[in-house]
Formats: sequence, structure tokens, C-alpha cells
Amino acid sequence: MWKFLSPSLIAICATVLIAADPAWKTKPPAQWTPDDAKQVLRGSAWSKVIKAGVTRRQSEDERREGGNMGQPKGVGNENIDPKGSGPKISPNIFTAAGNQRSARSFPGSMNLMLRWESALPIRMAELKNQEVEPPTIETEGYQIAIYGIPNGAFKGDPKHLGDPLKKEAMIRREGRPDVRPSSAEVFLLPQGPVVVYVFPLSAEITKKDGKINFYAQIGRVVVDETFDLAEMEFQGKLEL
Repeated sequence: MWKFLSPSLIAICATVLIAADPAWKTKPPAQWTPDDAKQVLRGSAWSKVIKAGVTRRQSEDERREGGNMGQPKGVGNENIDPKGSGPKISPNIFTAAGNQRSARSFPGSMNLMLRWESALPIRMAELKNQEVEPPTIETEGYQIAIYGIPNGAFKGDPKHLGDPLKKEAMIRREGRPDVRPSSAEVFLLPQGPVVVYVFPLSAEITKKDGKINFYAQIGRVVVDETFDLAEMEFQGKLEL
């Protein structure tokens, strides 16, 4: 049974504090409790809630100038800013300088969950709590999953939905070339879409890289998060 996080659970996870001595540092996996495994999956060095950016909606004039009609559809565009959402702005701003746009047309943010699905502690925690990892076709590589993108009317197989996203993602490291994903897939589950990027093992991410930055744009959603590799050691070994 699929047990992925829903957007509402992701918002709750944002308030969870990591204990001073987390289970993955103090206990062997065989001794993890379900709560220990949940901590690994929802608030650890390999899985965290982040504040992703949401770019502003283009006006209809801007869309037409670019040869388009109406707002864009697809993953990361639909239901990103439903009616009634958006920053609380004084109504007076909409009459200034001829501005007639709604509050939800301004840049915003949303909570998302990032998870290194290929990391050994994540896989062990999923096994412990009977959570099934996303069924990526290409299993070899560094796998980063994004949970919490709103659902929409989009349909298609995982690779067809993910291909447009592949060119908008990368892993960045200081002094080394950026790494592009070898594949990107979008799995449409009852709890919502899960976007999974697979980066080639030939990138050879090591502790010497220090910190790495994961960047991805999914429609209007922008993910830009840095991971400290020194914190991602498990049983004395870097796990990604």
C-alpha cells in the first residue's frame, strides 16, 4: 500500500524538531522503533521540509506576447495558487499604477519535502515503516524525490511527465561541473504527485565536496536547497 506524504502532513512535518541524538546516530537500524524510522523519513539529514519559491503568474498580456494563451498547465502549474491564496496585500496596491492583478499573482512559497531515496538509511526506514519508495525505472544513481507538489488534471506515464523537468534541475558543487539528472519521473499517486530525479553515479559525490546544492524548477515551483555532506554519514560512510 502506498503511504506517501500528503501536502497536509508535509505542513505538519515542518514543525518537527530533530532530537539532539537522532536514532540513526545512536542505534543500529535493527533497533529502530517506528518513530525512529519516521524521524529518518521526515526530519533527518536525508529528508527535510523546505520552503520552495513560487514564481508570479504571468499576465494574459505577457502570455500572449510569448505566443501563448491562458495560464500554463501541467505539473507545477496547476493548483499552485488556488483562488483565495497568496500574500495578504492591501487592496490599495491594485489601483496604484494601473495594477489590476490579484494577490495570488505575486511570488509566493510553499512547503515541500525533499528526500534522498537512494540513501541507505532512507531505504531502511521505509522498510521498517512499510513505506514503498517511488518505483523509478532507472534505479542506479542518486535519487532525490520531491513530495507535496499539488495535484492537477495532468496525465501521462512517469517519464513523459518528467522529461520536461529534467533540463530544469541540477546538483551544484563549488569548483566542479554541475551535474544534470539522467532522468526525471513524475508518479501520480492518490496522495499527490511525487517528482523523482536520478543523477548519475559517475558524478562521484564525495565528502570532499563539502556542501552540494540541489536546484530544480517544476513549473512555477523553484527548489533551491543546500545539503551538508558532513551530516549525511551513516555508520561511518557517506550515504546518498
